[in-house]
Amino acid sequence: MTNFDPNGVGIANGNIFGFPYTEDEASIVIIPIPWDATASYGKGTSNGPQAVLDASTQLDFYHPNLDRAYDTKVFMAPISAEWKEINDHCCELSIEYISYLETHGEEKAMEKFSAQIEEINTAHLALKENLKQRCLGLLEQGKIPAVLGGEHSTPLGLIEALNEKYSEFGVLQIDAHADLREAYEGFAQSHASIMDNVLKNCSNMTKLVQVGIRDISEREVNYSANENRIQTFYDWNLKNEQYEGKLWAQQVEEIISYLPQNVYLSFDIDGLKPELCPNTGTPVLGGFELQEISYLFFKLVESGRKIIAFDLNEVAPGESGDWDANVGARALWQLVCATEKSIRNA
Repeated sequence: MTNFDPNGVGIANGNIFGFPYTEDEASIVIIPIPWDATASYGKGTSNGPQAVLDASTQLDFYHPNLDRAYDTKVFMAPISAEWKEINDHCCELSIEYISYLETHGEEKAMEKFSAQIEEINTAHLALKENLKQRCLGLLEQGKIPAVLGGEHSTPLGLIEALNEKYSEFGVLQIDAHADLREAYEGFAQSHASIMDNVLKNCSNMTKLVQVGIRDISEREVNYSANENRIQTFYDWNLKNEQYEGKLWAQQVEEIISYLPQNVYLSFDIDGLKPELCPNTGTPVLGGFELQEISYLFFKLVESGRKIIAFDLNEVAPGESGDWDANVGARALWQLVCATEKSIRNA
C-alpha cells in the first residue's frame, strides 16, 4: 500500500476516490459496466463509470456516520474497453430500431429489426453471465461485490450471484421507476425490466422494497399490488404523508421493517431530485435529496441488517461540466460508507 493522505489533494491513481488499495487488499470491489444499449430515451450512462471515477478524487473523506471512513478498503476494477466498444455498436443498432419503433409501432419495428434485437440480447446475456461468474468469485473470497453502471440492467448478474450465495435476501431499490416491465421493447434485459428479471430469476430474493417510484405504468402498479414479494413506497404517498406531518424518520422505520436480514441496495440516480441528475436517461420530477437516502442507508445498518452488495446506476455526464458525475461520486461514497459500517458491525 502506498502512502495516502486523506486530508490532502486527491490523486488520480486509477482507483475510485484515489484510494491506495488493490483488489486483493479490498473488502469492497466495484465492477464498472459501461453499458446503455437498451436505454430508450437518453443515452450516455455508458460513460457514467469513467465520469464518476474522474470526479471521485474531488471528494473529502470525512463521514459523520463512519469513523475514519478513509480506511475503507475499496477498489474499482478497470473499465472494460472491450465492453464499451460492444456497447457502442449495440447502441447504434438500438437507436435506429427505437427511432423506427416510435414512428411505426412496436410490432412492425420488432419484425423489421429482429436480427438487431437478437444481436443486442445475445451480447447482453454474455455481459450478465460474465458479471455473474466474476461476482461469484468475489463472494467466494469473502468480498462484497458492487456494480457501477451504466443503465439499470447492468447489475442483474450480480443479483443472480447473490441468489446462489444466500438462502434469503431482500432488495432495497431507490428509483423513480419500478422497472417491472417484461422484456421492454423486445430487450430481454431492458433497463426497464431489471426488477421483473430479479423476481423471475432469483427465488431466494424474498422482498423487493421500492422507494421513490413516481413514473409507472398501470400494469406495473397492478404487478406490485398483486405480488407479495413487492412493497412499493410511491413518491406521491411519501410526500402526501409528509405534508400531513409524518416524519421521514417514521417512514424510514416502516421501509426498513419490510426487509430481511441480508439486503442488497440498488440505487438508480434518478431516484434523486432531477436537478441533482439532469442528464440521467429518464429524469422525473419529485424524488429525494441525497442526504435523505444516506439517512435511510445508515438507519438500515443501525437496524442490524447486513448490506451484502450494491449498485449505483444511470449516472450520465452532460456535454459540459461534471455536476452529474460529482453527485454520482457522492452517492457512491454514501453506498461505500454504509456498506463499510455494515462490515464493521459484523
